Amino acid sequence: MALYATAASVLANVESRRGSIKGLVYASSFQNVKQLYALVCETQRYSAVLDAVIASAGLLRAEKKLRPHLAKVLVYELLLGRGFRGGGGRWKPLLDRHQARLKAELARLKVQRRVSRNEDLLQVGSRPGAASQVPRFVRVNTLKTSSDDAIDYFKRQGFSYQGRASSLEDLRALKGKCFLLDPLLPELLVFPTQTDLHDHPLYQAGHLILQDKASCLPAMLLAPPPGSHVIDACAAPGNKTSHLAAFLKNQGRIFAFDLDAGRLASMATLLARAGVSCCELAQEDFLAVSPSDQRYRQVQYILLDPSCSGSGMPTRQLEEPGTGTPSKARLQALAGFQQRALRHALTFPSLQRLVYSTCSLCQEENEDVVQDALQQNPGTFRLAPVLPSWPHRGLSSFPGAEHCLRASPETTLTGGFFVAVLERVEVPSSVPQAEASAPEISLSAAPRKKRRPRRTVAPCTLPPTEQEGKR
Repeated sequence: MALYATAASVLANVESRRGSIKGLVYASSFQNVKQLYALVCETQRYSAVLDAVIASAGLLRAEKKLRPHLAKVLVYELLLGRGFRGGGGRWKPLLDRHQARLKAELARLKVQRRVSRNEDLLQVGSRPGAASQVPRFVRVNTLKTSSDDAIDYFKRQGFSYQGRASSLEDLRALKGKCFLLDPLLPELLVFPTQTDLHDHPLYQAGHLILQDKASCLPAMLLAPPPGSHVIDACAAPGNKTSHLAAFLKNQGRIFAFDLDAGRLASMATLLARAGVSCCELAQEDFLAVSPSDQRYRQVQYILLDPSCSGSGMPTRQLEEPGTGTPSKARLQALAGFQQRALRHALTFPSLQRLVYSTCSLCQEENEDVVQDALQQNPGTFRLAPVLPSWPHRGLSSFPGAEHCLRASPETTLTGGFFVAVLERVEVPSSVPQAEASAPEISLSAAPRKKRRPRRTVAPCTLPPTEQEGKR
Protein backbone atom coordinates (compact mmCIF):
# COMPACT_ATOMS: atom_id res chain seq x y z
CA MET A 1 0.00 0.00 0.00
CA ALA A 2 1.37 3.42 -1.02
CA LEU A 3 0.56 4.96 2.35
CA TYR A 4 2.91 2.68 4.30
CA ALA A 5 5.75 2.82 1.78
CA THR A 6 5.57 6.63 1.64
CA ALA A 7 5.40 6.87 5.43
CA ALA A 8 8.48 4.66 5.73
CA SER A 9 10.36 6.84 3.24
CA VAL A 10 9.46 10.03 5.14
CA LEU A 11 10.45 8.41 8.43
CA ALA A 12 13.83 7.36 7.04
CA ASN A 13 14.54 10.89 5.76
CA VAL A 14 13.55 12.45 9.08
CA GLU A 15 15.81 10.14 11.06
CA SER A 16 18.72 10.88 8.71
CA ARG A 17 18.17 14.63 9.30
CA ARG A 18 17.01 15.44 5.76
CA GLY A 19 14.06 17.51 6.86
CA SER A 20 11.09 17.78 9.20
CA ILE A 21 8.10 15.47 9.04
CA LYS A 22 5.74 18.22 7.90
CA GLY A 23 8.07 19.49 5.20
CA LEU A 24 8.74 16.01 3.80
CA VAL A 25 5.08 15.00 3.93
CA TYR A 26 3.94 18.07 2.00
CA ALA A 27 6.76 17.59 -0.50
CA SER A 28 5.62 14.02 -1.20
CA SER A 29 3.23 13.08 -3.98
CA PHE A 30 0.83 11.28 -1.62
CA GLN A 31 -2.63 12.81 -1.93
CA ASN A 32 -3.99 12.42 1.62
CA VAL A 33 -1.28 14.42 3.38
CA LYS A 34 -3.17 14.62 6.67
CA GLN A 35 -3.42 10.84 6.91
CA LEU A 36 0.24 10.44 6.00
CA TYR A 37 1.35 13.15 8.46
CA ALA A 38 -0.61 11.59 11.33
CA LEU A 39 0.81 8.12 10.64
CA VAL A 40 4.43 9.31 10.48
CA CYS A 41 4.09 11.51 13.57
CA GLU A 42 2.58 8.75 15.68
CA THR A 43 5.08 6.18 14.44
CA GLN A 44 7.93 8.52 15.33
CA ARG A 45 6.33 9.30 18.68
CA TYR A 46 6.35 5.61 19.61
CA SER A 47 9.69 4.96 17.89
CA ALA A 48 11.55 3.64 20.95
CA VAL A 49 8.61 1.41 21.94
CA LEU A 50 8.31 -0.01 18.42
CA ASP A 51 12.05 -0.68 18.21
CA ALA A 52 11.89 -2.65 21.45
CA VAL A 53 8.87 -4.70 20.34
CA ILE A 54 10.27 -5.43 16.87
CA ALA A 55 13.61 -6.52 18.33
CA SER A 56 12.04 -8.74 20.98
CA ALA A 57 9.76 -10.40 18.44
CA GLY A 58 12.64 -11.01 16.02
CA LEU A 59 10.61 -9.58 13.14
CA LEU A 60 13.53 -8.34 11.05
CA ARG A 61 15.42 -11.60 11.52
CA ALA A 62 12.42 -13.57 10.30
CA GLU A 63 11.54 -11.22 7.43
CA LYS A 64 14.92 -10.33 5.98
CA LYS A 65 13.46 -8.35 3.05
CA LEU A 66 11.47 -6.08 5.34
CA ARG A 67 13.17 -2.70 5.75
CA PRO A 68 13.42 -1.33 9.33
CA HIS A 69 11.46 1.88 8.77
CA LEU A 70 8.69 0.10 6.92
CA ALA A 71 8.56 -2.50 9.71
CA LYS A 72 8.15 0.29 12.26
CA VAL A 73 5.27 1.87 10.33
CA LEU A 74 3.50 -1.48 9.86
CA VAL A 75 3.90 -2.56 13.47
CA TYR A 76 2.59 0.80 14.66
CA GLU A 77 -0.50 0.36 12.47
CA LEU A 78 -1.01 -3.21 13.70
CA LEU A 79 -0.55 -2.64 17.44
CA LEU A 80 -1.26 1.02 18.07
CA GLY A 81 -3.05 2.34 14.99
CA ARG A 82 -6.07 1.29 12.99
CA GLY A 83 -5.10 -2.36 12.78
CA PHE A 84 -5.30 -2.65 8.95
CA ARG A 85 -9.09 -2.41 9.01
CA GLY A 86 -10.17 -2.88 5.41
CA GLY A 87 -6.64 -2.53 4.07
CA GLY A 88 -3.01 -3.40 4.48
CA GLY A 89 -2.49 -4.77 0.99
CA ARG A 90 0.33 -7.26 0.61
CA TRP A 91 1.70 -6.38 4.05
CA LYS A 92 -1.27 -7.70 5.99
CA PRO A 93 -0.49 -11.44 5.48
CA LEU A 94 3.11 -10.79 6.54
CA LEU A 95 2.03 -9.06 9.74
CA ASP A 96 -0.64 -11.68 10.40
CA ARG A 97 2.10 -14.29 10.64
CA HIS A 98 3.77 -12.34 13.45
CA GLN A 99 0.73 -10.74 15.06
CA ALA A 100 0.54 -12.99 18.11
CA ARG A 101 4.23 -12.63 18.92
CA LEU A 102 4.22 -8.86 18.43
CA LYS A 103 1.19 -8.42 20.70
CA ALA A 104 2.77 -10.65 23.32
CA GLU A 105 5.97 -8.59 23.29
CA LEU A 106 3.98 -5.37 23.65
CA ALA A 107 2.14 -6.84 26.63
CA ARG A 108 5.45 -8.02 28.13
CA LEU A 109 6.89 -4.51 27.77
CA LYS A 110 3.93 -3.03 29.65
CA VAL A 111 4.42 -5.52 32.47
CA GLN A 112 8.13 -4.73 32.66
CA ARG A 113 7.46 -1.00 32.88
CA ARG A 114 4.45 -1.43 35.17
CA VAL A 115 2.02 0.45 32.98
CA SER A 116 -1.39 -0.45 31.58
CA ARG A 117 -1.88 1.98 28.70
CA ASN A 118 0.08 2.37 25.49
CA GLU A 119 0.51 6.10 26.18
CA ASP A 120 2.23 5.32 29.48
CA LEU A 121 5.05 3.64 27.57
CA LEU A 122 6.13 6.99 26.23
CA GLN A 123 9.11 8.56 27.91
CA VAL A 124 8.63 11.73 29.91
CA GLY A 125 10.86 13.54 27.44
CA SER A 126 8.33 12.92 24.69
CA ARG A 127 5.74 15.17 26.27
CA PRO A 128 5.75 18.63 24.71
CA GLY A 129 7.18 21.56 26.63
CA ALA A 130 8.21 25.02 25.50
CA ALA A 131 8.56 23.87 21.90
CA SER A 132 4.81 23.23 21.73
CA GLN A 133 4.12 26.89 22.58
CA VAL A 134 5.93 28.35 19.56
CA PRO A 135 3.31 30.24 17.51
CA ARG A 136 2.70 29.83 13.79
CA PHE A 137 4.81 32.40 11.95
CA VAL A 138 3.79 33.27 8.40
CA ARG A 139 6.02 35.37 6.16
CA VAL A 140 4.22 37.49 3.59
CA ASN A 141 5.91 37.02 0.22
CA THR A 142 6.43 40.62 -0.90
CA LEU A 143 7.23 39.45 -4.44
CA LYS A 144 3.51 38.71 -4.83
CA THR A 145 1.61 40.74 -2.26
CA SER A 146 1.95 43.08 0.71
CA SER A 147 1.42 42.69 4.45
CA ASP A 148 -1.56 45.06 4.32
CA ASP A 149 -3.27 43.04 1.58
CA ALA A 150 -2.63 39.75 3.40
CA ILE A 151 -4.01 41.18 6.65
CA ASP A 152 -7.13 42.42 4.85
CA TYR A 153 -7.64 38.98 3.29
CA PHE A 154 -7.50 37.24 6.67
CA LYS A 155 -9.85 39.81 8.18
CA ARG A 156 -12.38 39.09 5.43
CA GLN A 157 -12.11 35.40 6.34
CA GLY A 158 -13.17 36.11 9.90
CA PHE A 159 -9.76 36.39 11.57
CA SER A 160 -9.30 39.13 14.17
CA TYR A 161 -6.25 41.32 13.57
CA GLN A 162 -4.73 42.51 16.86
CA GLY A 163 -2.20 44.97 15.42
CA ARG A 164 1.56 44.92 15.91
CA ALA A 165 2.77 42.89 18.90
CA SER A 166 4.70 44.78 21.55
CA SER A 167 6.09 41.84 23.54
CA LEU A 168 6.44 38.07 23.64
CA GLU A 169 3.50 37.98 26.02
CA ASP A 170 1.28 39.26 23.22
CA LEU A 171 2.36 36.27 21.11
CA ARG A 172 1.86 33.79 23.95
CA ALA A 173 -1.67 35.08 24.51
CA LEU A 174 -2.83 34.43 20.94
CA LYS A 175 -5.89 32.17 20.74
CA GLY A 176 -8.58 31.15 18.32
CA LYS A 177 -8.68 33.15 15.08
CA CYS A 178 -6.63 36.09 16.34
CA PHE A 179 -3.35 37.13 14.71
CA LEU A 180 -0.68 39.80 15.08
CA LEU A 181 2.07 41.54 13.15
CA ASP A 182 5.52 40.64 14.43
CA PRO A 183 7.28 43.50 16.28
CA LEU A 184 10.60 43.01 14.40
CA LEU A 185 9.82 41.82 10.88
CA PRO A 186 7.16 43.92 9.12
CA GLU A 187 6.29 41.11 6.71
CA LEU A 188 5.78 38.44 9.40
CA LEU A 189 2.30 37.53 10.66
CA VAL A 190 1.83 35.54 13.86
CA PHE A 191 -1.00 33.08 14.52
CA PRO A 192 -1.80 30.74 17.43
CA THR A 193 0.31 27.60 17.71
CA GLN A 194 -2.10 25.09 16.21
CA THR A 195 -3.09 27.20 13.18
CA ASP A 196 -2.73 25.09 10.01
CA LEU A 197 -2.50 27.12 6.80
CA HIS A 198 -1.17 24.48 4.42
CA ASP A 199 -4.50 24.40 2.59
CA HIS A 200 -4.99 28.16 2.65
CA PRO A 201 -5.36 29.69 -0.85
CA LEU A 202 -2.72 32.37 -0.16
CA TYR A 203 -0.20 29.69 0.80
CA GLN A 204 -1.11 27.53 -2.19
CA ALA A 205 -0.62 30.55 -4.47
CA GLY A 206 2.80 31.40 -3.01
CA HIS A 207 1.66 34.63 -1.35
CA LEU A 208 2.52 33.23 2.08
CA ILE A 209 5.61 31.31 3.24
CA LEU A 210 5.28 29.19 6.39
CA GLN A 211 8.60 30.03 8.02
CA ASP A 212 9.68 30.30 11.64
CA LYS A 213 10.72 33.77 12.79
CA ALA A 214 14.26 32.66 13.66
CA SER A 215 14.64 31.23 10.15
CA CYS A 216 13.79 34.69 8.76
CA LEU A 217 16.71 36.33 10.56
CA PRO A 218 19.51 35.27 8.14
CA ALA A 219 18.06 36.97 5.06
CA MET A 220 16.95 39.98 7.10
CA LEU A 221 20.44 40.44 8.54
CA LEU A 222 22.17 39.89 5.21
CA ALA A 223 19.82 42.44 3.62
CA PRO A 224 21.22 42.43 0.07
CA PRO A 225 19.94 45.49 -1.86
CA PRO A 226 18.29 45.12 -5.29
CA GLY A 227 20.84 44.46 -8.01
CA SER A 228 23.23 42.52 -5.75
CA HIS A 229 24.85 39.19 -6.52
CA VAL A 230 24.31 36.70 -3.68
CA ILE A 231 25.35 33.13 -2.97
CA ASP A 232 23.05 30.83 -1.00
CA ALA A 233 25.61 28.15 -0.27
CA CYS A 234 23.45 25.30 1.08
CA ALA A 235 20.11 26.43 -0.25
CA ALA A 236 17.47 23.68 -0.04
CA PRO A 237 14.62 23.64 0.88
CA GLY A 238 14.49 27.26 -0.32
CA ASN A 239 12.56 29.40 2.17
CA LYS A 240 15.60 31.57 2.91
CA THR A 241 16.34 31.79 -0.82
CA SER A 242 12.86 33.12 -1.53
CA HIS A 243 13.33 35.62 1.31
CA LEU A 244 16.60 36.82 -0.26
CA ALA A 245 14.80 37.23 -3.59
CA ALA A 246 12.20 39.40 -1.86
CA PHE A 247 14.98 41.69 -0.58
CA LEU A 248 16.42 41.84 -4.10
CA LYS A 249 12.94 42.47 -5.55
CA ASN A 250 13.99 39.93 -8.19
CA GLN A 251 16.65 42.41 -9.37
CA GLY A 252 20.13 40.90 -9.24
CA ARG A 253 21.25 37.30 -9.06
CA ILE A 254 21.18 34.50 -6.50
CA PHE A 255 23.49 31.53 -7.02
CA ALA A 256 21.96 28.67 -5.02
CA PHE A 257 23.80 25.40 -4.43
CA ASP A 258 22.76 22.04 -3.03
CA LEU A 259 23.99 18.51 -3.62
CA ASP A 260 20.67 16.67 -3.33
CA ALA A 261 18.84 16.50 -6.68
CA GLY A 262 15.51 15.67 -5.05
CA ARG A 263 15.70 18.62 -2.67
CA LEU A 264 16.67 20.92 -5.54
CA ALA A 265 13.69 19.75 -7.58
CA SER A 266 11.35 20.51 -4.66
CA MET A 267 13.11 23.84 -4.19
CA ALA A 268 12.60 24.77 -7.84
CA THR A 269 8.87 24.15 -7.39
CA LEU A 270 8.78 26.25 -4.21
CA LEU A 271 10.64 29.16 -5.82
CA ALA A 272 8.49 29.09 -8.93
CA ARG A 273 5.35 29.22 -6.77
CA ALA A 274 6.86 32.15 -4.84
CA GLY A 275 7.50 34.07 -8.07
CA VAL A 276 11.30 34.04 -7.78
CA SER A 277 12.99 34.78 -11.11
CA CYS A 278 16.51 35.90 -10.12
CA CYS A 279 17.87 32.57 -8.90
CA GLU A 280 20.12 30.02 -10.60
CA LEU A 281 20.05 26.57 -9.01
CA ALA A 282 23.03 24.25 -9.27
CA GLN A 283 23.39 20.67 -8.05
CA GLU A 284 26.91 21.23 -6.83
CA ASP A 285 28.96 21.00 -3.67
CA PHE A 286 29.60 24.55 -2.49
CA LEU A 287 33.08 23.50 -1.39
CA ALA A 288 33.85 22.70 -5.02
CA VAL A 289 32.76 26.14 -6.27
CA SER A 290 35.80 28.21 -7.26
CA PRO A 291 35.91 31.72 -5.78
CA SER A 292 37.99 32.79 -8.79
CA ASP A 293 35.24 31.83 -11.25
CA GLN A 294 34.26 35.00 -13.14
CA ARG A 295 30.57 34.25 -12.61
CA TYR A 296 31.01 35.09 -8.92
CA ARG A 297 33.30 38.09 -9.23
CA GLN A 298 30.50 40.45 -8.13
CA VAL A 299 29.26 38.35 -5.21
CA GLN A 300 29.31 40.58 -2.14
CA TYR A 301 26.79 38.70 -0.01
CA ILE A 302 26.77 35.05 1.08
CA LEU A 303 24.21 33.20 3.18
CA LEU A 304 25.67 30.02 4.64
CA ASP A 305 23.17 27.78 6.42
CA PRO A 306 24.96 24.41 6.29
CA SER A 307 23.77 20.96 7.28
CA CYS A 308 23.59 20.72 11.06
CA SER A 309 22.29 18.51 13.85
CA GLY A 310 18.91 20.28 13.84
CA SER A 311 18.87 20.13 17.63
CA GLY A 312 16.98 23.42 17.85
CA MET A 313 14.06 22.58 15.57
CA PRO A 314 10.74 22.57 17.47
CA THR A 315 9.27 20.06 15.04
CA ARG A 316 12.14 17.71 15.79
CA GLN A 317 11.65 18.10 19.53
CA LEU A 318 7.93 17.35 19.16
CA GLU A 319 8.12 14.74 16.41
CA GLU A 320 11.21 12.88 17.65
CA PRO A 321 10.62 12.21 21.33
CA GLY A 322 13.72 11.68 23.39
CA THR A 323 15.98 13.41 20.88
CA GLY A 324 18.89 14.81 22.84
CA THR A 325 22.32 16.20 22.14
CA PRO A 326 23.94 14.59 19.07
CA SER A 327 26.79 12.19 19.67
CA LYS A 328 30.30 13.58 19.95
CA ALA A 329 31.35 11.84 16.75
CA ARG A 330 28.42 13.31 14.81
CA LEU A 331 29.08 16.79 16.18
CA GLN A 332 32.74 16.56 15.20
CA ALA A 333 31.84 15.51 11.66
CA LEU A 334 29.25 18.27 11.28
CA ALA A 335 31.50 20.94 12.78
CA GLY A 336 34.35 19.91 10.49
CA PHE A 337 32.15 20.39 7.42
CA GLN A 338 30.76 23.67 8.75
CA GLN A 339 34.26 25.03 9.39
CA ARG A 340 35.39 24.11 5.88
CA ALA A 341 32.30 25.70 4.35
CA LEU A 342 32.70 28.95 6.29
CA ARG A 343 36.42 29.20 5.56
CA HIS A 344 35.70 28.60 1.88
CA ALA A 345 32.94 31.23 1.78
CA LEU A 346 35.27 33.87 3.19
CA THR A 347 37.69 33.39 0.27
CA PHE A 348 35.34 34.94 -2.32
CA PRO A 349 37.27 38.05 -3.34
CA SER A 350 34.44 40.61 -3.45
CA LEU A 351 32.62 39.34 -0.36
CA GLN A 352 31.53 42.12 1.99
CA ARG A 353 28.95 40.52 4.27
CA LEU A 354 28.19 36.92 5.24
CA VAL A 355 25.54 35.41 7.47
CA TYR A 356 26.30 32.05 9.07
CA SER A 357 23.31 30.29 10.62
CA THR A 358 22.22 26.90 11.94
CA CYS A 359 19.13 25.43 13.57
CA SER A 360 21.41 23.85 16.19
CA LEU A 361 21.82 24.59 19.89
CA CYS A 362 25.33 23.12 20.09
CA GLN A 363 28.33 25.37 20.67
CA GLU A 364 30.48 23.09 18.49
CA GLU A 365 28.36 24.00 15.44
CA ASN A 366 27.93 27.66 16.30
CA GLU A 367 30.35 29.83 18.28
CA ASP A 368 33.24 27.41 17.79
CA VAL A 369 32.82 27.46 14.00
CA VAL A 370 32.69 31.27 13.92
CA GLN A 371 35.71 31.57 16.21
CA ASP A 372 37.70 29.24 13.95
CA ALA A 373 36.83 31.34 10.88
CA LEU A 374 37.85 34.58 12.57
CA GLN A 375 41.14 33.05 13.71
CA GLN A 376 41.82 31.91 10.14
CA ASN A 377 41.19 35.44 8.83
CA PRO A 378 42.71 37.80 11.41
CA GLY A 379 42.06 41.44 10.65
CA THR A 380 40.07 40.64 7.50
CA PHE A 381 36.60 39.89 8.86
CA ARG A 382 34.87 40.80 12.08
CA LEU A 383 31.59 39.98 13.81
CA ALA A 384 29.08 42.72 13.10
CA PRO A 385 27.06 43.92 16.11
CA VAL A 386 23.41 43.36 15.15
CA LEU A 387 20.00 43.64 16.83
CA PRO A 388 21.28 45.01 20.15
CA SER A 389 17.87 44.50 21.79
CA TRP A 390 17.66 40.80 20.85
CA PRO A 391 17.39 39.04 24.23
CA HIS A 392 19.40 35.86 23.57
CA ARG A 393 23.08 36.37 22.67
CA GLY A 394 25.93 34.04 21.75
CA LEU A 395 27.71 32.01 24.41
CA SER A 396 30.70 33.81 25.93
CA SER A 397 33.21 31.36 24.49
CA PHE A 398 35.46 34.02 22.91
CA PRO A 399 35.70 37.83 22.92
CA GLY A 400 32.98 39.34 20.75
CA ALA A 401 30.73 36.26 20.80
CA GLU A 402 28.00 38.42 22.30
CA HIS A 403 27.50 39.85 18.80
CA CYS A 404 26.14 36.45 17.74
CA LEU A 405 22.42 35.76 18.16
CA ARG A 406 20.73 32.70 19.59
CA ALA A 407 17.06 31.83 19.66
CA SER A 408 15.00 29.24 21.54
CA PRO A 409 11.37 28.52 22.43
CA GLU A 410 12.04 29.64 26.00
CA THR A 411 13.75 32.99 25.30
CA THR A 412 12.43 34.18 21.94
CA LEU A 413 9.34 31.99 21.38
CA THR A 414 10.85 30.63 18.16
CA GLY A 415 12.69 27.55 17.08
CA GLY A 416 16.22 27.05 18.34
CA PHE A 417 18.61 28.94 16.08
CA PHE A 418 22.02 30.58 15.81
CA VAL A 419 23.06 33.51 13.61
CA ALA A 420 26.37 35.33 13.16
CA VAL A 421 27.03 38.19 10.76
CA LEU A 422 30.60 38.56 9.48
CA GLU A 423 31.65 41.66 7.59
CA ARG A 424 34.88 42.53 5.83
CA VAL A 425 37.14 44.96 7.63
CA GLU A 426 39.16 46.03 4.62
CA VAL A 427 37.81 46.79 1.16
CA PRO A 428 39.15 44.50 -1.58
CA SER A 429 40.74 46.28 -4.51
CA SER A 430 38.29 44.72 -6.98
CA VAL A 431 35.30 46.53 -5.42
CA PRO A 432 34.90 50.34 -5.42
CA GLN A 433 34.72 51.87 -1.96
CA ALA A 434 31.22 53.29 -2.59
CA GLU A 435 29.83 49.83 -3.36
CA ALA A 436 31.59 47.97 -0.57
CA SER A 437 29.88 49.46 2.47
CA ALA A 438 27.81 46.83 4.28
CA PRO A 439 24.33 47.76 5.52
CA GLU A 440 23.89 48.59 9.17
CA ILE A 441 21.22 46.39 10.74
CA SER A 442 18.98 47.59 13.51
CA LEU A 443 15.38 47.15 14.57
CA SER A 444 14.42 49.60 11.85
CA ALA A 445 14.54 48.75 8.17
CA ALA A 446 17.98 48.48 6.57
CA PRO A 447 19.02 51.63 4.62
CA ARG A 448 18.85 51.39 0.89
CA LYS A 449 21.97 51.13 -1.19
CA LYS A 450 22.56 52.48 -4.67
CA ARG A 451 20.78 50.26 -7.16
CA ARG A 452 22.84 48.41 -9.73
CA PRO A 453 21.61 48.01 -13.32
CA ARG A 454 19.04 45.24 -13.58
CA ARG A 455 20.40 42.00 -14.98
CA THR A 456 18.45 39.47 -16.96
CA VAL A 457 18.64 36.14 -15.20
CA ALA A 458 17.02 32.85 -16.11
CA PRO A 459 14.18 31.73 -13.84
CA CYS A 460 14.84 29.18 -11.13
CA THR A 461 15.74 26.03 -13.00
CA LEU A 462 17.74 22.91 -12.49
CA PRO A 463 20.45 21.98 -14.97
CA PRO A 464 18.90 20.29 -18.07
CA THR A 465 19.85 16.80 -16.97
CA GLU A 466 18.17 17.28 -13.59
CA GLN A 467 15.04 18.70 -15.21
CA GLU A 468 14.75 15.69 -17.46
CA GLY A 469 15.14 13.33 -14.55
CA LYS A 470 12.36 15.01 -12.55
CA ARG A 471 9.67 15.52 -15.17
